[in-house]
Amino acid sequence: MSMLTPPGMGGKYRVTGAAYPRMSRKRSRPRIVLAVLGSVLALALVGYGALQLIDVFRGDSPKRNTAAGAKDCPTTPPKPAAKGGSTAASAASAPAKPAVVLPPPGEITVNVYNATPRAGLAKAVGDELAKRGFVIGQVGNAPADFDKKVPGTGILLGSPTTDKAAYSVLGTQLAGTTQQNDTRETADIDLILGDAFKELSTKEDADKALALLANPVPAPAKC
Repeated sequence: MSMLTPPGMGGKYRVTGAAYPRMSRKRSRPRIVLAVLGSVLALALVGYGALQLIDVFRGDSPKRNTAAGAKDCPTTPPKPAAKGGSTAASAASAPAKPAVVLPPPGEITVNVYNATPRAGLAKAVGDELAKRGFVIGQVGNAPADFDKKVPGTGILLGSPTTDKAAYSVLGTQLAGTTQQNDTRETADIDLILGDAFKELSTKEDADKALALLANPVPAPAKC
């Protein structure tokens, strides 16, 4: 037995020459599997963290999406009815918003003047306004201060004390007019037709505009 052989060991553990016995344990397969799984899990966590950082820098976080969706106005639930009554009865008892009081066309005197080169325009417009209920005063060519000097649809000219609602009612008959005041003390209104005037609004469109003036649609509530 060689002096390099430990006492009590022989056979395959016997040291002969340059050969040494392998004393290491065999690697356990379960440990290898667990190590591989741990590595995969670690890589997955690193990848998920990287994706979260990318979303943060791009601004696509859930908080941002929630804030964008919160722009919509929240729906206010209906208030419960008081004891002994119904919701419909409560709504019926609530005061309604009063409609806007407008002067009828029969209370508005209109002087129609033609500031364009088109002959007979003032009379044609005056006749149509009369059919729609307006009181027609003077009809003819526009004064020198306005003759061929009105590039738009027309001008509504009246006293500083003229009811603004009267301007609005007359304005429903043709779009694009402007308002001016002079020194008169009467309540009549001059309609001075300009170069851009083509024709009056249709009776149907004018009536719809009048209805909107009398019963304006409330603006949506702001959040």
